[in-house]
Amino acid sequence: MKISEFLNKDAVCTDLKSETKMDVIVEMVTMLVDSGIIEKKHKNKIVEGLMAREALGSTAIGQGIAIPHTKSDAVTELISALAISKKGVKFDSLDGEPAYIFFLLIAPSDSAGPHLKALARVSRLLKDKFFRDSLKNTKTAKEVMDLVSQEDSRIG
Repeated sequence: MKISEFLNKDAVCTDLKSETKMDVIVEMVTMLVDSGIIEKKHKNKIVEGLMAREALGSTAIGQGIAIPHTKSDAVTELISALAISKKGVKFDSLDGEPAYIFFLLIAPSDSAGPHLKALARVSRLLKDKFFRDSLKNTKTAKEVMDLVSQEDSRIG
């Protein structure tokens, strides 16, 4: 499974404005609504699902990365959004550091396999410090997609 299979260029932001965990999640879900990937009527339900998951434990995994995720019957296939914050956001990370790279995943309620594979793939991709640094320096959604595609091919 390649990230480019579930990440749409229209759901990529290289200059996230949010400064709190809740605002990051709302801004990213709004990106998915604005790009037509999810219907507006499902926005609040998806935000609630993501925040409920955060209440179980932060999805900020350290090294400036957060991977908020949830399952929802509002989607029929795995979808995602990627956002980069220039300032960093306090996201209750395991290492206490702010998060700069946010990779949001939403999977259908009845799927376990694709959801877990996507989480593993994203985690693997973001482990590479050079890749994270390169991602933080991108200016456009196209640059992000090119970088992700390049790295997707490299790690096979």
